[in-house]
This record gives sequence, C-alpha cells and structure tokens, in this order.
Amino acid sequence: MFKIAKYIILDIIRSKVLIAYTLLLATICTVIFLSDSDVIKGLVSITTIVMIIVPLVSIIYATTYYFNAAEFTELLVSQPIKRRDILLGEYLGISSSILGAFVLGVCLPVALFALSATGITLMVAGGLVTLSFTSLAFWASTKTRDKSKGIGLALMIWFYAAIIYDALVLLFLFTFSDYPLEKAMIVLTALNPVDLARIMILLKLDISALMGYTGALYRQFFGSGTGIAFSVSMLFIWSVLPVLLALKIFSKKDL
Repeated sequence: MFKIAKYIILDIIRSKVLIAYTLLLATICTVIFLSDSDVIKGLVSITTIVMIIVPLVSIIYATTYYFNAAEFTELLVSQPIKRRDILLGEYLGISSSILGAFVLGVCLPVALFALSATGITLMVAGGLVTLSFTSLAFWASTKTRDKSKGIGLALMIWFYAAIIYDALVLLFLFTFSDYPLEKAMIVLTALNPVDLARIMILLKLDISALMGYTGALYRQFFGSGTGIAFSVSMLFIWSVLPVLLALKIFSKKDL
C-alpha cells in the first residue's frame, strides 16, 4: 500500500500540475496579506478561496488522476495484491499530494502572516475539506467506468456542496420559519463539509454577530467545545466514509 502511494506521489510531482497549483495558492495568499495590513480581512478573503477553489481542485484532480491511472490500476489488480491495498495506496498517494499542496500554498503563508487561533482553524478546516473532497472523488470515480461521467459527477458534487446546498437550506428556513429549527439546522450543516468548515472559520473570525439569529445559534453550539469536536469529527467522517464506500465498490468491480 505504501509503495503504491510512493510511486503515485513521485508521478504526481513529475507531472508538475500540483506544483503549479501550490505556487498559485501561495502567490494569492501572499499577495492578499501584503496588500492589506488588516490580517482579519486577509483571512476572510483566503477563507473564500479555501471554500471554493480548494474543494474544486481536490475533487477534479483526484478524479482525473484516477481515470488516467486506469491501466496502472489494472496492472496492479493482475498482481497478487489485495484490492483494498491498491485503492487505499492510490488514495493515500493522491490525498497526501493534494494536502501537501494545500499546506505549502495556504498553511505556510497563513503561519507566516496570521498565526493565531483563527489561522490554525482555517488551516485545519481547509486540510479536512481537501481530504473530504479527495475522498468524494474516489467514490465518484469507482461509481462509473466512463471518465467523462466520473468527472461530471465530481463537478456536480462540488457544485451541489459549494452553491446549491446553501440555496436549499435558505429555502428550507424560509418555508419552515414558523417552526423551531435549531436541531434541524445543526443536522443540515453536518451534511455538507464546506458548510462545516466555513462555520468553524467564521465563528473564529467573530463574524457570526452579523448573521442574526442563525449566527447566534451557530455560536451557541459550534462555538462550544462540544460543537468544535462535533465539527472536526464530522469533517473526519466526510474524509473517511466516501473512500470506504469506494473501497466496497472497487472490491466487487469488474475491471
């Protein structure tokens, strides 16, 4: 498993796509911090990037690489290697590469310019979002044989999590505004890794005061120790569960 991950990491480094992605993130984050002396504004801007660009690149790159490495996967399957080790090795190699790009491109500038509780929360949340969408990419890739359908499914997952989901939540709030929705909102938030990460960061930025009743609710639960543990645990589940489902599909899949 670890040898497979090693070969994949070396192959990804040679392709230089993630290196360009790392440099792009690092440049954007550095320019944001250097252009404004207000660190909080810089963190808000970087949060927007982390919640949009990072999930998109993670899920599309992982899906594309999985399909491009189909011949390599078939070769490994023909060897006396467990399918579980093959898929987990590929996931470990791809996810660690994308996570490394995030660490160098975002975490390093944040640590240099805005090392604080908020900065650390942004780094942790962004890292877990990266792993979550890489995991979702593996589920989307094993779900279908066709590369175009796999990439299309991956794009739909990102579009749903980053844009459509918030619109559906707002519609839900408007429709059932006469009912107590405290617990329902917590459950709905847990169903989207992007929302979980965004709320973790916004509460640390103390912007929840601008969110009215909803912000007060989020601060009451997610601002507590229990809420933080819940958020991190749910993001961890989002990082693990899809790849476990992908493993189940891959173990029975006829390649």
